[in-house]
Amino acid sequence: MSWAGPYQYDIGKSRDAEATPAEVVFDPKVPTLLCLSHLRWSFVYQRPQHLMTRFARDFNVLFLEEPIATEADQPWLEVRPAENDVQVLIPRLPDGCTGEAAERVQKGLVDGYLDRLEVKDLLLWFYTPMALSYAEHLKPRVVIYDCMDELSAFRGAPPELIEREKQLLERADLVFTGGYSLWEAKRELHDNAHPFPSSVDVEHFASARDRRADPEDQAAIGRPRLGFYGVIDERFDIELVGSVAELRPDWQFVLVGPVVKIDPADLPRRNNIHYLGAKTYDELPSYLGGWDVAIMPFAMNESTRFISPTKTPEYLAGGCPVVSTPIRDVVRTYGDTGIVRIADTTQAFVEAVEASLDDAADRERLLETADQILGEMSWDHTWTLMKEKISCAM
Repeated sequence: MSWAGPYQYDIGKSRDAEATPAEVVFDPKVPTLLCLSHLRWSFVYQRPQHLMTRFARDFNVLFLEEPIATEADQPWLEVRPAENDVQVLIPRLPDGCTGEAAERVQKGLVDGYLDRLEVKDLLLWFYTPMALSYAEHLKPRVVIYDCMDELSAFRGAPPELIEREKQLLERADLVFTGGYSLWEAKRELHDNAHPFPSSVDVEHFASARDRRADPEDQAAIGRPRLGFYGVIDERFDIELVGSVAELRPDWQFVLVGPVVKIDPADLPRRNNIHYLGAKTYDELPSYLGGWDVAIMPFAMNESTRFISPTKTPEYLAGGCPVVSTPIRDVVRTYGDTGIVRIADTTQAFVEAVEASLDDAADRERLLETADQILGEMSWDHTWTLMKEKISCAM
């Protein structure tokens, strides 16, 4: 079947689900930043959302997701305006439209929409090197690669990703990384690479310090509570959580977040482990405010070798002591702070939690230390520094 176009663009609504139509905000007098992402805008609020909503103050921001299958006979582009003036673009491809055909269709959808908006001044921002397959022909003023993770180490990564990243590194004018370990790896491959580790919206998470009423699904859970929020996937050490929960049945484990790329049946099931599912970004402080200790039980494997978890400063902003496995960037940034404790075995994790419960009891010292650590560690600060680098490259 041919999918040569012309293509359709549905603005402000989806054919597959009810959505409230909204005005598409586009100012032809300012440059357009096209962000090419492997992450869904509406999945988990993290680095791309923090940065793109801020860049939308200076650019027309288009956030292009990976395609989703449609029952329609012809491909089309869903344009879903999101909060803070970011337009979310979702290619909808018919079943059977895969491989090179899918790449040609996505190229046509992107070209058509940029032509429709009469974009003259373009910047490209890559989160996934795989997007080169349909965006390599574009002629932007600046190409930015924000390498937030070592994607090739993740479960299910396409085999051609490593080669595509090599091509992207040759094309990019600027490379940003999500942590120092990742920067140490990428600076050998690009002479204009800069580390921008995880930042935090301090005001948002500081509301957890008020310790208001618990959300309904957390209110009945006893104490002490050990909490985690984030994606539960191959980076999460489910065996460690199960072992600690077995050793300390009096501790309650509150795990907030979607389960992805692992079988839910493999998760440890005990009376003191509570899976509360995914929550919105706005809801997270209300859960964090009800925890005694925040935990980061990451598995020590290839997928976590270069991570710099955003949740570390978020937990601290919320006034919660932290226990983490020895993730390299966590150790180097927070390991000597006294309120982020590192544990590499089940018994060490238990002992670190016990010490953290003492930290939580000395709340005045905990909050004072957390504020000293956070300093200028804000997304606004990161955004400002990134803008300076981009201005120099333009």
